[in-house]
Parts: sequence; structure tokens; C-alpha cells
Amino acid sequence: MKTLDIIVPVYNEEACLNQTMQRLLELRTKFKGKLNLNYIFINDGSNDKSEEILEEYAKKDKNIKIINFSRNFGHQAAITAGLDYSKADYSAIIDADLQDPPELIYDMYEKSLEGYDIVYGKRLKRKNETAFKKLSAWGFYRILKSMCNIEIPTDTGDFRFITKDVREAFNKMREKHRFIRAMVPWTGFRSAPVYFNRPERIAGETKYPLSKMLKLAFDGIFSFSFKPIDFIFGLSALLFLAAIVILGLGIFDEMEEEYIICFALTLTCSVNLLAMGILGQYIARIYDEAKDRPIYIVKKSINF
Repeated sequence: MKTLDIIVPVYNEEACLNQTMQRLLELRTKFKGKLNLNYIFINDGSNDKSEEILEEYAKKDKNIKIINFSRNFGHQAAITAGLDYSKADYSAIIDADLQDPPELIYDMYEKSLEGYDIVYGKRLKRKNETAFKKLSAWGFYRILKSMCNIEIPTDTGDFRFITKDVREAFNKMREKHRFIRAMVPWTGFRSAPVYFNRPERIAGETKYPLSKMLKLAFDGIFSFSFKPIDFIFGLSALLFLAAIVILGLGIFDEMEEEYIICFALTLTCSVNLLAMGILGQYIARIYDEAKDRPIYIVKKSINF
């Protein structure tokens, strides 16, 4: 019988981990006679009791596998580790906070039988979230989609179901600044959505506040797009033309010379700083890749 590994990154989720585990284990009933299930939990340097809770479950069930990081390496690194350790015919990625319903994994599996290698959860509504959170999330996906050079599904996180072929292709991608929701579609395999309404967190706090969402957006843009560089070129050309027009019209004739100089220097410095900042983002990523440090470090693994 074919197998499914369910990959669950965990960071300080002690408040909801027992309920998450219960709902994930109940999936065995739905998949009975179709797929054998394994669970890969990646403890991403939690400083609460998440590690102890996970290890207690692993002692009772050999199909529950644990990867403990040496420290917090981040959500994307945790997912990467789960996919590195996964050996099944299918892999599913889901967060531990139950905002992505575990039961939907079965629907994803059925959708994959129609010939899809990637099935992702697409959110229709986000329950009990602030207007700012909804607006920022809406803008995040659409700005990202317009900036990147590949088709990234909107309103879609890392919650997805993939085949072994997709996983093996993904695992060859070892860049340090990882943006999985773009890396998976980059592989080019056939994909389809499964729609759902996203419930509120049952406990704990979001692990993706605005600051982390912005960092994730920058990782996506600078890893999959050269449009920021195109923007610098376009802005420089526009300012050059503006300078020619201003010079030709002589609209500064009656202005004091020091104001003209101040305006010109401020504008020039601003554009130069913007250009250096954007180029610096690309150079910093090249520097990170050149160091070739591991994406994560495993302190201990259980049941592998």
C-alpha cells in the first residue's frame, strides 16, 4: 500500500498540540485501506513544552516521527527538513495551529487522483481576523504575484499535498532564503486548489506577524524576480527625462539657486540609496549562498 507523510512544523504550540495530534491521528480512519500514514513533526527550537509533548506521543506510536532542531531556524527551514526526511509516495504540509483543517488532506488526496501532482489549500474566508490582517494578507499575495516571474496562487500558504516526484524535485533546491509557496509551483508540475474557509486559531499566537510577512515577501520577490532592478532602471530613466524637461522649460529660473541645489542633491541621494538598498538585497543573498551553511541543524531525531 502507498504511504503518506504528514509534515508538521512546530514552534511553541503546546497550547494546541494535543488537539492537533488527535485530529491528525483520526485521519487514519479516513485513509484506511488507501494510504498508510506517518507523521513528521519538526520542533523548530520551541522554548515551551512542545518538545516534551511530541516525544511522549512518539514513545507510544512509531509512526510519529520527531525532528528536533538545535535552535529556531524558521518555518521554511522546518518544512524543508520534513520534506528532506520524507520517503513516502505522498507528502502533505500543514501547520500545527489548526487554521488549516487536517481533514482537508483527504480531499487533497482525492483531488490528486484526478492527475494533479500538487494540490494546495486556497482560502475563501479568514474567520475572526482583523480588517488590517485581512487587507494586508490580500495585498501581500497580489503584490507578490505581480512581482514574481512565476504563477503563485493567491490566498494560499504552505498547506498542500504533493507527490513524490514534486518532493524530489523540490529537495534539489538548496537556496538559503526559502519561499516554499513559490518554490513548489516553480517545479512546473500540474496543480489544482481545494477551497476552504480558514478558521481562527484555537490557542496561542500567530507565528507570522506583519514583520515576518514582510520578510517572507522580500524573500519571495528577491528570490524569484528581477523586477526591483528593472524598477531602478526605469526610475533612473524617468528622472533623467524629467531633468531634461525641467532644464528645457527653465522652470527654476526664478528660484533661488540654493533651493535648486538642495532639491537636486536630495533627489539624487534618495535614488542612489534606493538603488543601493535593492542591489544590496541581491548581493546579501549571494553572500549567504557562498557561505554554504546548512539550512538547518538537527539536534535529535526520533523513530526514523
